[in-house]
Amino acid sequence: MAPRVVVVEADGGSRGNPGPAGYGAVVRDLDTGEVLAERSEAIGTATNNVAEYRGLIAGLEAAAELGAGEVEVRMDSKLVVEQMCGRWQIKHPGLRPLAAQAAGLVGRFTAVRYSWIPRERNRHADALANAAMDAAAGAPTRPARAPEPPREVAAPDSPARAAAREAAARAATARTTGTDPATAPASWEPRPSFTATRLILVRHGETEYTEQRRYSGRGDVPLSARGRAQVKATAARVAALAPSVAAVVSSPLSRCTHTAEAIAAALGGLPVRLDDDLIECDFGAWEGRTFAEVREGWAGEMDAWLASTKVAPPDGESFAEVAARSRRAVDGLRQAYRGEAVVVVSHVSPIKLILRDALGAGDTLLHRLFLDAAGISVVDLWPDGGVAVRSVNDTAHLPAD
Repeated sequence: MAPRVVVVEADGGSRGNPGPAGYGAVVRDLDTGEVLAERSEAIGTATNNVAEYRGLIAGLEAAAELGAGEVEVRMDSKLVVEQMCGRWQIKHPGLRPLAAQAAGLVGRFTAVRYSWIPRERNRHADALANAAMDAAAGAPTRPARAPEPPREVAAPDSPARAAAREAAARAATARTTGTDPATAPASWEPRPSFTATRLILVRHGETEYTEQRRYSGRGDVPLSARGRAQVKATAARVAALAPSVAAVVSSPLSRCTHTAEAIAAALGGLPVRLDDDLIECDFGAWEGRTFAEVREGWAGEMDAWLASTKVAPPDGESFAEVAARSRRAVDGLRQAYRGEAVVVVSHVSPIKLILRDALGAGDTLLHRLFLDAAGISVVDLWPDGGVAVRSVNDTAHLPAD
């Protein structure tokens, strides 16, 4: 039996912002609209945004308890939807732990997609959230469920049951073939038929500079003997992870192209396409130096660089500039390989920036996330803007030290 696909509708709010707060969440069957679960809770004094995130988390937890395989999240909070899709940064420190908790729940599903809906289409979750806010404020509670028309209960073999089965079959055909969604049940929206573009992000194998922890930017440092062994293992891992790959795209530096060529060969001889936007950050005067050497010679410049992605090393390139071209590369892949898997072989800085955007994280991530040579990360990009980070820095395939 295929895993169940559900819709999570979530909302939250507070009376005063901050003030007495609560959330509501509803889990429905995607095809029929049947309510499978409800969650609501008064959470004391909090802001609207905190309550909305709490509603999302409660809805995802309920979907996981139901054993759902895929989830479509629908919320009238533009902030939560955009942040969870990775398009907006999470600047408020109070929201980051909640976003991280929600992102952690995403890994329990095959896919999670986010959509913004107007408030009038989120009335059930809104009613649950308002009842929870009443409870938080100590007011008499109102009916939590939004009014719904009465439903006929039909016998298993009745004409009404047969009509419902036919409608469900037509809706399934519409989702598969792209025909008129009006054939789906009138009270519920058809499930969109699309597939994510999967980016398999691979950092190149080890070099002499990698082993010595030296800044390695535009210098064309070759793979070490250990790096070549890592690449062989990584190629086998990628081939097992995604046997059907549309393209292998690489930074033009040799440590990446050699890694990419090994992966392409393991995938049956795919060509390797080069993309200059995937090249490593230009570390300028710091190229080939260790952190300690840079700290000793450029203490003030390093402090400024660590504090802002807009600051570049002397004669080098800022992370903000690397981020702009990394996004350009990702956008190009998203357009060129819709619904397909693509192997992207690059360097630590572009991959970190891609992951930062995918996770909706702040710039602090760039100096706290460690990516091993030949490590693999996987990101799914959905046509509606949804993002699912499947893995980060997978190194289980690498030879032991």
